[in-house]
Amino acid sequence: MIRLTWVQPEDLVGHELRQAAEDGRDVRGIAERWHAAGGHDAPPRAGASEPGALRLRPLAERLLDELAAIPSPLAVDEPSDLAAIIAACPNWPAPAAALRQVDPARVLGAWQGRAAGCVLGKPVEKIPRAGIREIAEATGNWPITGWFTAQGLPDAIAARWPWNRRSAVNSLAENIDGVPEDDDLNYPLLALSVLERHGRGFTTDDVAKLWLDELPAGRTFTAERVAYRNLLAGVEAPETATYRNPFREWIGALIRTDVYGWVNPGDPATAAEYAWRDARLTHTANGVYGAMFAAALCASSLVASSAAEVVEAGLSVVPPRSRLHQAVRQAVEDASKEADFERVVDRLHERHGALHWVHTINNAALLAATLIHGRGDFTATIAGAVAGGWDTDSAGATAGSVAGALNGGVPERWMMRDSLATSLTGFDGIGLGELARRTQAIQRTSGRR
Repeated sequence: MIRLTWVQPEDLVGHELRQAAEDGRDVRGIAERWHAAGGHDAPPRAGASEPGALRLRPLAERLLDELAAIPSPLAVDEPSDLAAIIAACPNWPAPAAALRQVDPARVLGAWQGRAAGCVLGKPVEKIPRAGIREIAEATGNWPITGWFTAQGLPDAIAARWPWNRRSAVNSLAENIDGVPEDDDLNYPLLALSVLERHGRGFTTDDVAKLWLDELPAGRTFTAERVAYRNLLAGVEAPETATYRNPFREWIGALIRTDVYGWVNPGDPATAAEYAWRDARLTHTANGVYGAMFAAALCASSLVASSAAEVVEAGLSVVPPRSRLHQAVRQAVEDASKEADFERVVDRLHERHGALHWVHTINNAALLAATLIHGRGDFTATIAGAVAGGWDTDSAGATAGSVAGALNGGVPERWMMRDSLATSLTGFDGIGLGELARRTQAIQRTSGRR
Protein backbone atom coordinates (compact mmCIF):
# COMPACT_ATOMS: atom_id res chain seq x y z
CA MET A 1 0.00 0.00 0.00
CA ILE A 2 1.36 3.41 -0.98
CA ARG A 3 1.22 6.07 1.72
CA LEU A 4 1.70 9.40 -0.06
CA THR A 5 3.26 12.22 1.89
CA TRP A 6 1.58 15.60 2.32
CA VAL A 7 -1.85 14.88 0.78
CA GLN A 8 -3.75 12.24 2.80
CA PRO A 9 -6.54 13.85 4.86
CA GLU A 10 -5.70 11.88 7.99
CA ASP A 11 -2.17 13.34 7.85
CA LEU A 12 -3.32 16.90 7.23
CA VAL A 13 -5.49 17.45 10.30
CA GLY A 14 -2.59 17.67 12.74
CA HIS A 15 -0.84 20.19 10.51
CA GLU A 16 -4.04 22.26 10.17
CA LEU A 17 -4.46 22.26 13.94
CA ARG A 18 -0.94 23.60 14.28
CA GLN A 19 -1.64 26.22 11.60
CA ALA A 20 -4.75 27.26 13.53
CA ALA A 21 -2.68 27.79 16.67
CA GLU A 22 -0.28 29.97 14.67
CA ASP A 23 -2.98 32.18 13.16
CA GLY A 24 -5.05 32.64 16.29
CA ARG A 25 -8.07 30.37 15.71
CA ASP A 26 -9.68 28.63 18.66
CA VAL A 27 -10.00 25.00 17.56
CA ARG A 28 -9.80 23.23 20.91
CA GLY A 29 -13.10 21.43 20.40
CA ILE A 30 -12.07 20.05 17.04
CA ALA A 31 -8.69 19.01 18.43
CA GLU A 32 -10.40 17.10 21.25
CA ARG A 33 -12.62 15.24 18.79
CA TRP A 34 -9.63 14.35 16.66
CA HIS A 35 -7.52 13.09 19.53
CA ALA A 36 -10.43 11.18 21.07
CA ALA A 37 -10.77 9.27 17.80
CA GLY A 38 -7.09 8.36 17.89
CA GLY A 39 -5.90 11.09 15.53
CA HIS A 40 -2.28 12.18 15.79
CA ASP A 41 -0.59 15.55 16.03
CA ALA A 42 1.51 16.86 13.17
CA PRO A 43 4.77 14.92 12.98
CA PRO A 44 7.85 17.12 13.38
CA ARG A 45 9.45 16.14 10.06
CA ALA A 46 7.65 13.34 8.23
CA GLY A 47 4.71 13.75 5.86
CA ALA A 48 2.87 10.40 6.03
CA SER A 49 1.51 8.20 8.80
CA GLU A 50 1.16 4.46 9.14
CA PRO A 51 -1.43 2.56 7.05
CA GLY A 52 -3.70 2.12 10.07
CA ALA A 53 -4.50 5.82 10.02
CA LEU A 54 -6.63 5.26 6.92
CA ARG A 55 -9.59 4.43 9.19
CA LEU A 56 -9.64 8.10 10.25
CA ARG A 57 -10.08 9.50 6.74
CA PRO A 58 -13.85 10.20 6.81
CA LEU A 59 -13.50 12.08 10.11
CA ALA A 60 -10.40 13.86 8.87
CA GLU A 61 -12.20 15.17 5.80
CA ARG A 62 -15.07 16.54 7.91
CA LEU A 63 -12.74 18.18 10.39
CA LEU A 64 -10.60 19.79 7.69
CA ASP A 65 -13.70 21.42 6.25
CA GLU A 66 -14.80 22.58 9.71
CA LEU A 67 -11.37 24.04 10.37
CA ALA A 68 -11.43 25.90 7.06
CA ALA A 69 -14.68 27.61 8.04
CA ILE A 70 -13.15 29.23 11.15
CA PRO A 71 -11.75 32.69 10.25
CA SER A 72 -8.38 33.88 11.48
CA PRO A 73 -8.38 37.05 13.62
CA LEU A 74 -5.04 37.92 12.01
CA ALA A 75 -6.51 38.19 8.52
CA VAL A 76 -6.96 41.97 8.80
CA ASP A 77 -3.23 42.49 9.31
CA GLU A 78 -2.23 39.65 6.99
CA PRO A 79 -4.23 39.97 3.75
CA SER A 80 -3.60 37.78 0.72
CA ASP A 81 -5.14 40.03 -1.95
CA LEU A 82 -2.50 42.06 -3.80
CA ALA A 83 -4.31 45.39 -3.55
CA ALA A 84 -4.75 44.90 0.20
CA ILE A 85 -1.11 43.90 0.61
CA ILE A 86 0.03 47.06 -1.17
CA ALA A 87 -2.34 49.19 0.91
CA ALA A 88 -0.90 47.63 4.09
CA CYS A 89 2.68 48.54 3.12
CA PRO A 90 3.38 52.24 3.79
CA ASN A 91 6.81 51.95 2.17
CA TRP A 92 5.67 50.06 -0.91
CA PRO A 93 8.18 51.08 -3.58
CA ALA A 94 7.12 52.86 -6.75
CA PRO A 95 7.45 50.68 -9.85
CA ALA A 96 10.55 51.62 -11.81
CA ALA A 97 9.94 53.78 -14.89
CA ALA A 98 12.60 51.84 -16.78
CA LEU A 99 14.68 48.74 -16.17
CA ARG A 100 18.12 49.29 -14.70
CA GLN A 101 21.17 48.25 -16.68
CA VAL A 102 22.82 45.28 -15.01
CA ASP A 103 26.31 43.84 -15.16
CA PRO A 104 25.91 40.37 -16.75
CA ALA A 105 28.32 39.00 -14.15
CA ARG A 106 25.79 39.76 -11.43
CA VAL A 107 23.06 37.77 -13.17
CA LEU A 108 25.40 34.82 -13.62
CA GLY A 109 26.55 35.21 -10.02
CA ALA A 110 22.92 34.99 -8.88
CA TRP A 111 22.41 31.66 -10.67
CA GLN A 112 25.77 30.33 -9.46
CA GLY A 113 25.06 31.44 -5.91
CA ARG A 114 21.64 29.83 -5.85
CA ALA A 115 23.10 26.56 -7.08
CA ALA A 116 25.98 26.60 -4.58
CA GLY A 117 23.84 27.48 -1.57
CA CYS A 118 21.33 24.79 -2.49
CA VAL A 119 23.95 22.06 -2.94
CA LEU A 120 25.69 22.99 0.31
CA GLY A 121 22.44 22.48 2.20
CA LYS A 122 21.22 19.34 0.41
CA PRO A 123 23.02 16.57 2.32
CA VAL A 124 22.08 17.99 5.75
CA GLU A 125 18.43 18.72 4.96
CA LYS A 126 16.26 17.39 7.83
CA ILE A 127 19.27 17.26 10.17
CA PRO A 128 18.80 19.66 13.09
CA ARG A 129 21.23 22.40 13.94
CA ALA A 130 23.16 20.42 16.56
CA GLY A 131 23.73 17.56 14.13
CA ILE A 132 24.95 19.84 11.36
CA ARG A 133 27.53 21.35 13.68
CA GLU A 134 28.67 17.97 14.97
CA ILE A 135 29.19 16.69 11.43
CA ALA A 136 31.06 19.82 10.39
CA GLU A 137 33.28 19.85 13.46
CA ALA A 138 34.12 16.16 13.10
CA THR A 139 35.32 16.70 9.52
CA GLY A 140 37.27 19.93 10.14
CA ASN A 141 34.64 22.10 8.47
CA TRP A 142 33.49 24.34 11.33
CA PRO A 143 32.84 27.18 10.81
CA ILE A 144 31.57 25.90 7.47
CA THR A 145 33.90 26.95 4.68
CA GLY A 146 33.40 24.16 2.12
CA TRP A 147 31.20 21.28 1.01
CA PHE A 148 30.16 18.63 3.51
CA THR A 149 32.03 15.33 3.30
CA ALA A 150 31.67 11.80 4.62
CA GLN A 151 35.43 11.30 4.52
CA GLY A 152 36.78 11.14 8.04
CA LEU A 153 33.32 11.25 9.62
CA PRO A 154 33.21 8.88 12.63
CA ASP A 155 30.70 6.04 12.28
CA ALA A 156 28.91 7.00 15.50
CA ILE A 157 28.21 10.53 14.26
CA ALA A 158 27.14 9.26 10.85
CA ALA A 159 24.68 6.89 12.52
CA ARG A 160 23.35 9.58 14.84
CA TRP A 161 22.85 12.11 12.05
CA PRO A 162 22.25 10.25 8.77
CA TRP A 163 22.62 12.25 5.58
CA ASN A 164 19.60 13.15 3.51
CA ARG A 165 19.14 9.89 1.65
CA ARG A 166 18.38 11.34 -1.77
CA SER A 167 21.03 14.04 -1.66
CA ALA A 168 24.12 12.43 -0.17
CA VAL A 169 24.83 10.59 -3.44
CA ASN A 170 25.46 13.80 -5.37
CA SER A 171 26.05 16.71 -2.98
CA LEU A 172 29.09 15.76 -0.89
CA ALA A 173 32.55 17.05 -1.74
CA GLU A 174 33.64 13.62 -2.98
CA ASN A 175 30.73 13.07 -5.39
CA ILE A 176 29.59 16.46 -6.70
CA ASP A 177 29.60 16.30 -10.50
CA GLY A 178 27.71 19.26 -11.87
CA VAL A 179 24.64 20.73 -10.20
CA PRO A 180 22.24 17.97 -9.04
CA GLU A 181 18.48 18.18 -9.39
CA ASP A 182 16.55 19.83 -6.59
CA ASP A 183 13.13 21.45 -6.25
CA ASP A 184 14.92 24.67 -5.24
CA LEU A 185 16.40 24.70 -8.74
CA ASN A 186 13.44 23.25 -10.65
CA TYR A 187 11.16 26.12 -9.66
CA PRO A 188 13.42 28.91 -10.97
CA LEU A 189 13.48 27.03 -14.28
CA LEU A 190 9.67 26.97 -14.27
CA ALA A 191 9.54 30.71 -13.53
CA LEU A 192 11.90 31.32 -16.44
CA SER A 193 9.69 29.13 -18.64
CA VAL A 194 6.46 30.92 -17.76
CA LEU A 195 8.07 34.26 -18.63
CA GLU A 196 9.47 32.95 -21.91
CA ARG A 197 6.16 31.36 -22.92
CA HIS A 198 3.67 33.94 -21.70
CA GLY A 199 5.66 37.13 -21.25
CA ARG A 200 5.43 39.62 -18.45
CA GLY A 201 1.66 39.48 -18.41
CA PHE A 202 1.58 35.84 -17.29
CA THR A 203 -1.21 34.78 -14.95
CA THR A 204 -1.61 32.35 -12.07
CA ASP A 205 -3.45 30.04 -14.45
CA ASP A 206 -0.43 30.10 -16.78
CA VAL A 207 1.74 28.93 -13.87
CA ALA A 208 -0.75 26.16 -13.04
CA LYS A 209 -0.92 24.91 -16.63
CA LEU A 210 2.86 24.90 -16.91
CA TRP A 211 3.11 22.80 -13.76
CA LEU A 212 0.66 20.26 -15.12
CA ASP A 213 2.55 20.13 -18.43
CA GLU A 214 6.11 20.04 -17.14
CA LEU A 215 6.42 19.41 -13.39
CA PRO A 216 6.25 15.77 -12.24
CA ALA A 217 3.92 15.46 -9.26
CA GLY A 218 6.58 13.48 -7.41
CA ARG A 219 8.89 16.50 -7.53
CA THR A 220 6.42 18.57 -5.49
CA PHE A 221 6.13 18.71 -1.70
CA THR A 222 3.90 20.17 1.02
CA ALA A 223 1.78 23.09 -0.29
CA GLU A 224 2.80 22.48 -3.89
CA ARG A 225 1.73 18.84 -3.77
CA VAL A 226 -1.62 19.76 -2.24
CA ALA A 227 -2.20 22.45 -4.88
CA TYR A 228 -1.23 19.99 -7.62
CA ARG A 229 -3.75 17.50 -6.25
CA ASN A 230 -6.35 20.25 -6.12
CA LEU A 231 -5.74 21.20 -9.75
CA LEU A 232 -6.25 17.60 -10.83
CA ALA A 233 -9.50 17.52 -8.83
CA GLY A 234 -10.79 20.57 -10.69
CA VAL A 235 -10.19 23.14 -7.96
CA GLU A 236 -9.20 26.51 -9.44
CA ALA A 237 -6.77 29.11 -8.15
CA PRO A 238 -6.65 30.72 -5.68
CA GLU A 239 -8.77 28.07 -3.92
CA THR A 240 -5.95 25.64 -4.76
CA ALA A 241 -4.03 27.37 -1.98
CA THR A 242 -6.69 26.96 0.68
CA TYR A 243 -8.60 23.75 0.05
CA ARG A 244 -7.30 21.22 2.58
CA ASN A 245 -3.87 22.83 2.42
CA PRO A 246 -2.37 23.29 5.89
CA PHE A 247 1.04 24.11 4.36
CA ARG A 248 -0.05 27.42 2.83
CA GLU A 249 2.35 29.42 5.02
CA TRP A 250 5.35 27.16 4.53
CA ILE A 251 8.43 27.96 2.48
CA GLY A 252 7.40 26.52 -0.90
CA ALA A 253 6.46 29.82 -2.56
CA LEU A 254 9.58 31.60 -1.31
CA ILE A 255 11.85 29.21 -3.22
CA ARG A 256 10.08 29.85 -6.55
CA THR A 257 10.53 33.56 -7.11
CA ASP A 258 14.18 34.55 -7.55
CA VAL A 259 13.79 34.81 -11.33
CA TYR A 260 10.96 37.33 -10.96
CA GLY A 261 13.44 39.54 -9.15
CA TRP A 262 16.25 38.97 -11.62
CA VAL A 263 14.11 40.06 -14.57
CA ASN A 264 13.15 43.25 -12.72
CA PRO A 265 16.50 44.64 -11.50
CA GLY A 266 16.04 47.62 -9.23
CA ASP A 267 12.24 47.22 -9.30
CA PRO A 268 11.17 45.30 -6.18
CA ALA A 269 7.52 46.35 -6.59
CA THR A 270 7.12 44.68 -9.98
CA ALA A 271 9.15 41.67 -8.84
CA ALA A 272 6.83 41.29 -5.84
CA GLU A 273 3.74 41.51 -8.05
CA TYR A 274 5.07 38.73 -10.29
CA ALA A 275 5.83 36.65 -7.21
CA TRP A 276 2.29 37.18 -5.93
CA ARG A 277 0.83 35.84 -9.18
CA ASP A 278 2.88 32.67 -8.78
CA ALA A 279 2.54 32.23 -5.01
CA ARG A 280 -1.26 32.55 -4.82
CA LEU A 281 -1.53 29.18 -6.58
CA THR A 282 -0.32 27.47 -3.40
CA HIS A 283 -0.02 29.92 -0.51
CA THR A 284 -1.73 32.64 1.50
CA ALA A 285 -0.68 35.43 3.86
CA ASN A 286 2.85 34.85 5.20
CA GLY A 287 3.47 32.16 2.61
CA VAL A 288 2.77 34.71 -0.12
CA TYR A 289 4.80 37.39 1.66
CA GLY A 290 7.80 35.06 1.71
CA ALA A 291 7.63 34.79 -2.07
CA MET A 292 7.28 38.55 -2.48
CA PHE A 293 10.11 39.15 0.00
CA ALA A 294 12.47 36.85 -1.90
CA ALA A 295 11.60 38.38 -5.28
CA ALA A 296 12.20 41.88 -3.95
CA LEU A 297 15.50 40.77 -2.42
CA CYS A 298 16.61 39.43 -5.79
CA ALA A 299 15.47 42.50 -7.72
CA SER A 300 17.55 44.67 -5.43
CA SER A 301 20.54 42.32 -5.28
CA LEU A 302 21.45 42.98 -8.93
CA VAL A 303 21.86 46.73 -8.39
CA ALA A 304 22.44 47.23 -4.65
CA SER A 305 25.76 47.87 -2.97
CA SER A 306 25.07 46.11 0.35
CA ALA A 307 23.11 43.28 1.90
CA ALA A 308 21.40 45.73 4.25
CA GLU A 309 20.01 47.62 1.26
CA VAL A 310 18.73 44.37 -0.21
CA VAL A 311 16.95 43.30 2.97
CA GLU A 312 15.24 46.68 3.31
CA ALA A 313 13.97 46.33 -0.25
CA GLY A 314 12.56 42.93 0.69
CA LEU A 315 10.81 44.27 3.76
CA SER A 316 9.24 47.12 1.79
CA VAL A 317 6.78 44.69 0.13
CA VAL A 318 5.75 42.85 3.33
CA PRO A 319 2.92 44.23 5.52
CA PRO A 320 4.57 45.66 8.67
CA ARG A 321 1.97 44.17 11.01
CA SER A 322 2.44 40.65 9.65
CA ARG A 323 4.27 37.97 11.58
CA LEU A 324 6.82 37.60 8.80
CA HIS A 325 7.74 41.29 8.75
CA GLN A 326 8.10 41.39 12.50
CA ALA A 327 10.22 38.23 12.57
CA VAL A 328 12.53 39.52 9.85
CA ARG A 329 12.85 42.94 11.49
CA GLN A 330 13.85 41.34 14.80
CA ALA A 331 16.37 39.12 13.01
CA VAL A 332 17.90 42.15 11.30
CA GLU A 333 18.25 43.96 14.63
CA ASP A 334 19.91 40.96 16.27
CA ALA A 335 22.29 40.35 13.38
CA SER A 336 23.24 44.02 13.27
CA LYS A 337 24.22 44.12 16.94
CA GLU A 338 25.60 40.66 17.76
CA ALA A 339 29.11 39.71 16.62
CA ASP A 340 28.64 35.98 17.23
CA PHE A 341 26.28 34.58 14.62
CA GLU A 342 25.62 31.46 16.69
CA ARG A 343 24.04 33.68 19.33
CA VAL A 344 21.89 35.30 16.66
CA VAL A 345 20.66 31.85 15.63
CA ASP A 346 20.08 30.95 19.28
CA ARG A 347 17.62 33.83 19.48
CA LEU A 348 15.91 32.82 16.26
CA HIS A 349 15.36 29.32 17.61
CA GLU A 350 14.08 30.69 20.92
CA ARG A 351 11.48 32.77 19.09
CA HIS A 352 10.56 30.44 16.23
CA GLY A 353 11.59 26.97 17.34
CA ALA A 354 7.98 25.78 17.56
CA LEU A 355 7.44 26.35 13.84
CA HIS A 356 7.94 23.51 11.39
CA TRP A 357 11.44 23.39 9.91
CA VAL A 358 10.09 24.34 6.48
CA HIS A 359 7.84 27.19 7.61
CA THR A 360 8.29 30.54 5.87
CA ILE A 361 8.62 32.75 8.94
CA ASN A 362 11.58 31.10 10.66
CA ASN A 363 13.46 30.53 7.41
CA ALA A 364 12.89 34.09 6.17
CA ALA A 365 14.17 35.41 9.50
CA LEU A 366 17.27 33.21 9.24
CA LEU A 367 17.78 34.32 5.64
CA ALA A 368 17.68 37.99 6.62
CA ALA A 369 19.96 37.40 9.59
CA THR A 370 22.67 35.65 7.57
CA LEU A 371 22.53 38.30 4.84
CA ILE A 372 22.98 41.09 7.37
CA HIS A 373 25.62 39.31 9.43
CA GLY A 374 27.51 38.06 6.38
CA ARG A 375 27.87 41.63 5.05
CA GLY A 376 28.23 40.39 1.50
CA ASP A 377 30.76 37.64 2.22
CA PHE A 378 29.52 34.76 0.10
CA THR A 379 30.84 31.88 2.18
CA ALA A 380 29.69 33.33 5.50
CA THR A 381 26.25 34.03 4.06
CA ILE A 382 25.46 30.56 2.70
CA ALA A 383 27.16 28.88 5.66
CA GLY A 384 24.97 30.82 8.08
CA ALA A 385 21.80 29.87 6.20
CA VAL A 386 22.71 26.17 6.29
CA ALA A 387 24.10 26.06 9.84
CA GLY A 388 20.81 27.50 11.11
CA GLY A 389 19.36 24.01 10.79
CA TRP A 390 15.93 24.61 9.28
CA ASP A 391 15.30 24.24 5.54
CA THR A 392 18.99 24.08 4.75
CA ASP A 393 18.95 23.78 0.97
CA SER A 394 16.17 26.33 0.49
CA ALA A 395 17.60 28.95 2.82
CA GLY A 396 21.06 28.30 1.41
CA ALA A 397 19.80 28.71 -2.15
CA THR A 398 18.13 32.08 -1.63
CA ALA A 399 20.99 33.39 0.50
CA GLY A 400 23.39 32.26 -2.20
CA SER A 401 21.46 33.93 -5.00
CA VAL A 402 21.54 37.28 -3.20
CA ALA A 403 25.19 37.04 -2.17
CA GLY A 404 26.21 35.79 -5.62
CA ALA A 405 24.48 38.74 -7.27
CA LEU A 406 26.02 41.26 -4.87
CA ASN A 407 29.49 39.88 -5.57
CA GLY A 408 29.06 39.34 -9.30
CA GLY A 409 30.05 35.69 -8.93
CA VAL A 410 31.02 33.07 -6.36
CA PRO A 411 34.43 32.03 -5.02
CA GLU A 412 36.18 29.24 -6.90
CA ARG A 413 35.65 26.76 -4.06
CA TRP A 414 31.89 26.92 -4.69
CA MET A 415 32.04 26.44 -8.46
CA MET A 416 30.70 23.20 -9.94
CA ARG A 417 30.79 21.71 -13.40
CA ASP A 418 28.47 23.90 -15.45
CA SER A 419 25.68 21.40 -16.01
CA LEU A 420 22.35 21.41 -14.17
CA ALA A 421 20.41 18.16 -13.78
CA THR A 422 16.63 18.39 -13.85
CA SER A 423 13.54 16.43 -14.83
CA LEU A 424 12.03 19.46 -16.60
CA THR A 425 11.70 19.23 -20.37
CA GLY A 426 14.44 21.00 -22.31
CA PHE A 427 16.57 21.94 -19.33
CA ASP A 428 18.49 18.81 -18.31
CA GLY A 429 22.21 19.46 -18.61
CA ILE A 430 21.82 23.18 -19.23
CA GLY A 431 24.63 25.49 -18.12
CA LEU A 432 24.15 28.31 -15.64
CA GLY A 433 25.70 30.67 -18.18
CA GLU A 434 22.92 29.87 -20.64
CA LEU A 435 20.30 30.42 -17.92
CA ALA A 436 21.84 33.79 -17.14
CA ARG A 437 21.73 34.73 -20.84
CA ARG A 438 18.06 33.80 -21.09
CA THR A 439 17.30 35.74 -17.91
CA GLN A 440 18.93 38.83 -19.37
CA ALA A 441 16.93 38.42 -22.56
CA ILE A 442 13.74 38.79 -20.49
CA GLN A 443 15.25 41.78 -18.68
CA ARG A 444 15.43 43.55 -22.00
CA THR A 445 11.79 42.98 -22.94
CA SER A 446 9.43 45.94 -22.84
CA GLY A 447 5.74 46.32 -22.14
CA ARG A 448 6.00 45.29 -18.49
CA ARG A 449 2.80 44.61 -16.58
